[in-house]
Amino acid sequence: MTTVSTTASPPETAPSQGTRPRALLFTSFEPSGDDHASTVIAELLRRHPDLKIYAWGGPEMQAAGAEIVEQTGKDAVMGVPGLAKIQEHRKINERVELWMDKNPIAAHIAVDSPAANFPICKLAKKRNIRVVHLVAPQVWAWGKRRVKKLRRLTDMVLCLLPFEESWFEGKEVPAKYVGHPLFDIELDHDALAVSAATMPEGSPKIALFPGSRPKEHDRNFPLLLESFRRLKQDRPGAVGVVAATTPEVAKKLRAQAQNLGGWPDGLVIETHNTDAIVKWCDLSLVVSGTVTLQIARQQKPMVIVYKTGRLFYELVAKWLLTAPFFTLPNLIAGREIVPELVPHFGDAEPIVQEATKLIEDESYAQQQRDDLGKVTQQFETMDACVHAADAIERVAGLKQSAQAS
Repeated sequence: MTTVSTTASPPETAPSQGTRPRALLFTSFEPSGDDHASTVIAELLRRHPDLKIYAWGGPEMQAAGAEIVEQTGKDAVMGVPGLAKIQEHRKINERVELWMDKNPIAAHIAVDSPAANFPICKLAKKRNIRVVHLVAPQVWAWGKRRVKKLRRLTDMVLCLLPFEESWFEGKEVPAKYVGHPLFDIELDHDALAVSAATMPEGSPKIALFPGSRPKEHDRNFPLLLESFRRLKQDRPGAVGVVAATTPEVAKKLRAQAQNLGGWPDGLVIETHNTDAIVKWCDLSLVVSGTVTLQIARQQKPMVIVYKTGRLFYELVAKWLLTAPFFTLPNLIAGREIVPELVPHFGDAEPIVQEATKLIEDESYAQQQRDDLGKVTQQFETMDACVHAADAIERVAGLKQSAQAS
C-alpha cells in the first residue's frame, strides 16, 4: 500500500446545525471494488461538480475524480487474513479515524471487503456519519450471524445481484438492487474483435483467468497451467491466453510457470484486456470471481474453480458457508449452469474433464451459452451507476444539481 496523503485537501467547513457537508468518503480495498466505485464516483461528480469525494482506493477511482487519501488494493486477500494483514488494517483504521475527525463528510461509502470496511463503518456511525454499502456483503453466503452487525452499521445496502434486495429486506436491512456496474458500459465488439485478432491463432482457443489476489495466483494458477498443458497434449493446435490484471502480476505468473516446468508453447499473457480475451476465446478456465460475469456477458462457456486450503475449509469455512452455490452465474440462475469446482482440493483432472466436455460436446456448450444469456438479461435493463448515485444522494442528503439530467 502506498500512502499518498493523510490530510487530502484542507478540511471542509464544519456544517451548520441540520446540514451535512458536501463531501463523501469511499473506502475500497480490492481491484474489483476500485472498478465498481469508479463509475458511481464519475456519475456523482457529473451531477455535483462541487462535491468533494475522497477515497481509500485505487487508480480507477482516482481517474473518475476522487481525491485519493491512500492507495489500496494491490495486495488484497480473501478469507481469513493473516496477522500482518490484520495489523495493517488496524493502522489503516487509526489513520481513517484521524482523517474523519479533520474532514467532515456526509456519508461513508464502503465498497465490498466487509472485513476491512466494517471497522470503518463503525467509526463513521460513532460520528453520526451515514453509511452506504456499495456491493452487498455476502452474508447470505457466509453465515447469517453477520446480518445483525450489518444492520447496525449501514443506512443502505446497494445490491449488485438480483436476488439480494429481497433477502436483505427480509432481514430488516435497508437494501436496493441497483444492477451491476460491469454492464453499464456497452461493449464495443468491433474494437474487441480488432484486439482479439492480435492474439494466437489455433483451435481450441482457451483463456485462463487466474484471479486478482496473490493467494489466488499461488493456489490456482498451477492448476490452470497444468490443465492447459493436458488439453494441448491431446490437441496440439490448442492455444491459450492468460489474463493478468497488471504487468506486475504478469511477471509473477511467468516466474511461477518457470518453477512449474516452464512456460508452455502456444500460451501468451495479456494485461488489462479482459473483454478482448473473452471475445477471442472458445472457452475459459477461470478462478471464481466477478470476471465470471464478464465471461457470461459474451456467453462464452467456462469451467470455474477455486482452490483453497483444506484445513481452513474443514475447520472454518464449511461451517459458515450457507449458500447452495459459490459462483455468480450459478447463484443468479439458482441452479448449476456452469461447472464449479469450488472449493477444490484436487489436481487438474476434473478441470480437464469438464473442459474436454465443452470442447467435444457442442450441445452441452450451447446449453451453457443459452443459460448464461438468461443470466445476463437480468442486468441489461439496469443502469447501476445511476441507481447507485440516486441512492447515495438520498442517504447523504445531497441536493439534486442543476447539471444532472
